[in-house]
Amino acid sequence: MNEPFSPRIRQISSGSPFIGPETLERMRGGAFTARLGANESVFGPSPKVIEAVGRAAADGWMYGDPEQFELREALAEHLGLAVGNILCGTGIDGLLRDLVAACCEPGDSVLASLGSYPTFTYFAGAAGVRVETVPYQSDFRQDLQALAESAERIRPRILYLTNPDNPTGSYWQASDIETLIERVPEETLIALDEAYCEFAPASAMLEAGFIRPNLLRFRTFSKAYGMAGFRLGYVFGDPGDIRQFNKIRDHFSLSRLAQVAGIAALADQDHLRTVLDLVADGRERLTRAAERHGLTPLPSAANFVAMAVAGDAQYTGELAERIEASGVFIRRPRAKGLDNLLRISVGTASDAQVFEDALERALHHREA
Repeated sequence: MNEPFSPRIRQISSGSPFIGPETLERMRGGAFTARLGANESVFGPSPKVIEAVGRAAADGWMYGDPEQFELREALAEHLGLAVGNILCGTGIDGLLRDLVAACCEPGDSVLASLGSYPTFTYFAGAAGVRVETVPYQSDFRQDLQALAESAERIRPRILYLTNPDNPTGSYWQASDIETLIERVPEETLIALDEAYCEFAPASAMLEAGFIRPNLLRFRTFSKAYGMAGFRLGYVFGDPGDIRQFNKIRDHFSLSRLAQVAGIAALADQDHLRTVLDLVADGRERLTRAAERHGLTPLPSAANFVAMAVAGDAQYTGELAERIEASGVFIRRPRAKGLDNLLRISVGTASDAQVFEDALERALHHREA
């Protein structure tokens, strides 16, 4: 029987890189008490965003501006760049999918760290692209030296890098990232995922004006701005690179309400600063909780804390399952070298207490 779908697509697993909390809730037959596995911001969007979206809802019958002009203008002012340096999309994920489509042909290779945010490699694999990986260092940081050496040897179409990193929360100084960029071959496009940039020390982030012909920087409103449900991200870089997205992107994918929300969020930096303070306090509480229960918290420049478990991958998986069974949604990296970590998003004080109680019960189960 002839099949209409490509054999390359048919052989891909039907699963996605993530199983959503809603799916898990249906599987377990009940809602989670604390939702701490997707690095969402429980502190929510700015009240100004909610107000602006409410006003704009009546205009929801119209498509969003396909040029995203007002939103790109607001981002250009925020970053100190020109509108031509910026393009928006449906979160970083949607932009990464477009990047693979714009850069790669089946059989090409891309390079990433083994265990880093998996959506990029998911899209690359679906496009018939060979994914090369480099393990993390023993301190749970991406290995910039090994990535540079591999890029010089493989000369991949894309090098995917996160700073700060997900799932470990680690980061490199901007000077280290700049050194890596200078070593990467000119024909390799560097996709620098800065989803957690607002939480990071200023010294870790390249200046917004750091532009190179083979560098694209990806950011999002999903994390610090508390707008994951709006699906709004953006990419900035050399105008020649940005123009390539216009050739293959879905021009009407970004809704009118998402664009209005992004403009309102940028206009309320006071709310952002409040959230950053709350997240810093929440990270400290999770860090103390990990230490009290014999886990090793990793220093984090994101809105989550990764905790190393004193046990192998199998035990870590069992521990994660017991925590989830207690009604707490968390994540556990599966890649070798990271598979003894639990990743816990910052939540409210109540969320933190629910997690601590669930962790204690899960650990005592082992002792029993």
